[in-house]
Parts: sequence; structure tokens; C-alpha cells
Amino acid sequence: MTMKDTTYSRHFGADDARAIRDAVKKDLGPATFKARPLRALWFIPMSAVIIGSIATILALNLPWWGNLLLAILAGHTLACQALLAHEVLHGALGMSRRMQDVLGWIGFGPALIAPEFWRRWHNVAHHANTNLGDKDPDSFGTLYRYEKHPQTANFTKLAPGGRTWYSFLFLFYSFMFHGQLVLRMQTRKREEFKGFNRKKAIRQSYLCMAAWITLAIVSGPLAIFTVLIPMAIINFIGQSYILTNHMLRPQMDNNHPVDNSMSVRAWRWIDPLHFHFSHHVEHHLFPKMGSDQAPKVRAWLQQEMPERYVCPSHVKAVAMLYKTPRVYQDANTLVDPLNRERTVDVMELQGQLN
Repeated sequence: MTMKDTTYSRHFGADDARAIRDAVKKDLGPATFKARPLRALWFIPMSAVIIGSIATILALNLPWWGNLLLAILAGHTLACQALLAHEVLHGALGMSRRMQDVLGWIGFGPALIAPEFWRRWHNVAHHANTNLGDKDPDSFGTLYRYEKHPQTANFTKLAPGGRTWYSFLFLFYSFMFHGQLVLRMQTRKREEFKGFNRKKAIRQSYLCMAAWITLAIVSGPLAIFTVLIPMAIINFIGQSYILTNHMLRPQMDNNHPVDNSMSVRAWRWIDPLHFHFSHHVEHHLFPKMGSDQAPKVRAWLQQEMPERYVCPSHVKAVAMLYKTPRVYQDANTLVDPLNRERTVDVMELQGQLN
């Protein structure tokens, strides 16, 4: 059964996500959605690359450009580990919860994030409230929030679309920064964190910080290559995907991945290295599906519902972030809270992105 074989509402925001999932499952078959624990073996060579790169920087008197190349390699591989850990903590690789936690620490520990905190923040709070008003912890939210707390409007100057020179630095630090904001502020009041041991998670984040600080002390002047550049690259790669996942899409009164999320087209050679994290609509439709199967779902969506599935190039999506404000005036309109005349209709934007 395909979307062409059945009668579904074609109206924007139609609550037919379950029907889409059922049709995809029927067409692609159960093998597409089986857990693939052997993919966890990728952590072995990735960890070796990271340790080897940093050790080489410290042990050999390389020229600055050699250290820079190794720093970029280490940072990129750390980001790749986090992208695979994202799958692990969704259960896409199967395995026991304890083993998931071990791999979650390997992937997210360098980003100062404990596995259980990530599950509550991402799996529960974000996936359940994707682009839903002010409920999504990964959104800059609605104009109502900034009218209620006008001093927070200056925060939007930091973000892509803020029209400040320092907004171009946002991608290089904001994943870790935002994670700490969620941990220290949103865990206090949000229902999704009820029963969550936030004090333990904060202590765990301090231990991760201590590991980076220790490495910086050991490295001395080389810390720019062993700490600063790798941390910046972790943030840049993660945020270049995360910020394009939803911030150019409409807010919804229902959680429909096809309509409130966006995938991007990454370079063919880099997409497997990033574990197909570019396939984000596909991930929200099937959070527990291995990312190596996501291209099959993309092909299905492109064939069956091209008018709704949005998937621009990654470069174009990031560029569009910097051309548009980040706050929602209403479901379809982005607005700059510091300049209310500056607005963008995301539905008109969809035509430019497709």
C-alpha cells in the first residue's frame, strides 16, 4: 500500500502521521526497522581516531597546520560519535540499557551531556513537543514569550538571523551552551523532567567539564588544538543540523513530522560519516529506526508526497537560517522581536527551499 493507493488528507498539518508510518512500514517491510547492534562497533575505530589524533598532537612537534588538521579530524570524529550515540539512546541499535548508557557517555560525554539527561531532553521533551508553541525545548519559541519577558529578546541577537557579527559564532558553541541551559533551567519546572535527578546530571556535567579542563592543562599552549577546536567542531556539526531541522518550518497544533520538520541533502560522501543525520523527517517518523535505513524512507517520501516533504541542500538551509528571524509571531510567520516589521512567511519559504 502506498499513499497513492489510499485517500489521505492533503491539507497542510493534516493529522495523518500514523497513516504515513503504516504505509511506509508496509512498503518497506519489517527488516527496515530491525535493531542493528553490530553498528555499535563503529565506536571502536572512531575512538581510536580521536585518541590517536590528540596523542599525536601532544607527542609530536608538528607544524601548526599539522596540528590543525588533526584537531579538525578529532572534532569531526567526536561529532560523529555523538550522532551515532543519538541513535543508540533512541534504542535503534537495540542492546541493554546499561550498554546504551556506556555508548551514550562515549558519544555525548564530550558535549557535557549525560545519557539519561539526553533521553529526557531529546527523546521525551523534544520529540513529544516538536515545534509546538513554546513547549519545544529546542525552539526559540513564540512572540508571546518575549512579550512576557521582554529582556530575553536580546538573546535572539546571538542566533542565526540575529543580524549581528557574533551571530556567526553561534554554531560553534551553542549545542553545549543550550544543553546547560536546559539542564539548569528547564529541568526545574517541565513535566517531562518529573522525577529526574537533575542534581546528579549537573554533577555529571561538571565531571565532563573537568575532563576537558584536565586535558587543557596537560596540553598547555596546544590546548587550542586538543580542546578548543575539537569542541567548536562538535558544536558546529551538531547545530548545523539541529537548527535546520525545525526552525524554518511552521509551528503545529499536532506533532506531524512531515509538516513540522525538515530534512537536508548533505554531500554524498559525508552523509554516511554523519550517520545520515540529514534525514530528520525520516527520524521523527521512525525514531527507533537505524539511520542506515533512512534513505529508503526518504525515497518513499519523495515519491509519494513531494509537495509536503521539504529537503533542501544543507548549505542552502544554513544560509536561509541567517536570512530569517527565529521567533514565531504565529504558526506560519517568523518575526524579529526587536524589529516587529521584519517578518517571513514560512509557507512562502517552503517554495524557495524545495
